[in-house]
Amino acid sequence: MPIARKSEWPERGELLLATVKKVTDYGAYVTLEEYGNKEGLLHRSEISSSWVRNIRNHVREGQKLVLKALRVNPAKGHIDLSRKRVTKRERIDKIYTFKHERKAETFLRIVADALHKPKEKFLEEVALPLEEAYGDVYTALEEASRIGPEALTKTGVSSDIAQALTNLAQEKIRPPIVEIKGILQLTSNEPNGVDVIRRALQAAQNTQTPDSVKISIYSIAAPKYRLKVEAENYKQAEAVIQKTVETAIETITKSGGVGNFKREK
Repeated sequence: MPIARKSEWPERGELLLATVKKVTDYGAYVTLEEYGNKEGLLHRSEISSSWVRNIRNHVREGQKLVLKALRVNPAKGHIDLSRKRVTKRERIDKIYTFKHERKAETFLRIVADALHKPKEKFLEEVALPLEEAYGDVYTALEEASRIGPEALTKTGVSSDIAQALTNLAQEKIRPPIVEIKGILQLTSNEPNGVDVIRRALQAAQNTQTPDSVKISIYSIAAPKYRLKVEAENYKQAEAVIQKTVETAIETITKSGGVGNFKREK
């Protein structure tokens, strides 16, 4: 849930971080921290895609869960939730996002104190434009850490607040590194096959990329080579690894060889 909350109730399909409050034979009651500790019900039929013989083997009091809102009825105060409909990727992303939201909120409160601003009003006035521009406050602070206060002032945040947030972000936030890797297999039956493969690898290594992107290629055992791309975000890493693989395969194919690439998880 964004720091600048726009609704008092979750939306259907929204991912929520919940704490198990009470376990019964028919399900578990949970509290939703992002929504003022409102209570929701995780019915036993929504706990797992497999048969739940003993509900307490699956959930326990105090446990943190990522759940999906199935039905929300503000008039009755009911929130029905599901665990089995949350994918592994959704669970990882939600926990990641939640931790960053809390860290961003801490940064805002520190700056509000330093500038003697009323905290709640400050959170609303600063968080909302940053969320509208970047999707979430933490992403905005990452950008400020990277390029400076202009990343924040262009959203309408005042220069003194932008500078204070940037100073804190540059001190506390390490630029994110995304890594994508896989096995590049290159073969050539030509008499000069070793040179053909070497040229293909060199062409791949020399793929033009932004300064913040790093390409690494090293031998596993011929004809297999591990290719790794490190970048600031997945979109950038995906674009670079695709271009690098295409360059290697195109180069070796022109010399009569063959190549393929298999991504590693």
